[in-house]
Amino acid sequence: MVKQHEIIAILGVKPSIDPATEFRISVNFIKDYLNKFNSLRTLILGISGGQDSTLTGKICQQAIKELRYETEITDYQFIAIRLPYGHQHDEIDCQDAIAFIQADDVITVNIKSAVQASELALRHAGISITDYIKGNIKARERMNILYSIAGMTLGLVVGSKHSAEEITGYFTKYGDGSTDINPLFRLNKRQGRSILKYLDCPEHLYLKTPTADLEDNKPMLSDEIALGVTYNVVDDYLEGKPIDANAARIIENCYIRSEHKRHVPTTVFDNFWK
Repeated sequence: MVKQHEIIAILGVKPSIDPATEFRISVNFIKDYLNKFNSLRTLILGISGGQDSTLTGKICQQAIKELRYETEITDYQFIAIRLPYGHQHDEIDCQDAIAFIQADDVITVNIKSAVQASELALRHAGISITDYIKGNIKARERMNILYSIAGMTLGLVVGSKHSAEEITGYFTKYGDGSTDINPLFRLNKRQGRSILKYLDCPEHLYLKTPTADLEDNKPMLSDEIALGVTYNVVDDYLEGKPIDANAARIIENCYIRSEHKRHVPTTVFDNFWK
């Protein structure tokens, strides 16, 4: 069985952070990456209206702003991508997040028709999908759009996945789990929230109930209900604090079951699953 300290070491979570320092680490990480691969000019990020994409978007915009100033290369840009499925229940939050981020450009692509086309094509092939699987199609269609835009803009797809999602596997394989760069990796949910507070983000964006909102039959389903454990407990675990034994088992079982999501396609040389 995996142990708490082993997981913490793998995910690189600190027991406490200084928000200003960690914001700067993430901004510099993106700047260094773009300076290294200097054919890239654009950062692409899907904006959902939640805490994680709001923080990641602010990091992206700051990195791009500084790069334009430091390099005098004016075509660096950050594009925030809105990817609703039909009408999004928390659209007001999405617009508030975009206003806070102040992205260079905003593009909206409604994915509903593409998802429905996939569902219909599968039905014609004799495959009737569940609402849960349809949710995964939504996540993968969003990533398809992001990479299409990145391909046309010399872009890099940025992820908003943090360590509380990494440990639980609460992301879609080849959906929101598949990006080029993840500036929040090493931070838990609580730490990300503290950085947004430091940045004077509107409270309702980082205090709102986290939800992937992927299932039609369970709109705005809370992440914590789906996981069976709260993010506060997950964060305590990641910070090395003692937690209830049953909650620890839930977290560690999630980590083991989702190990395949944290690997590139498995080959004969891999042994994590044995």
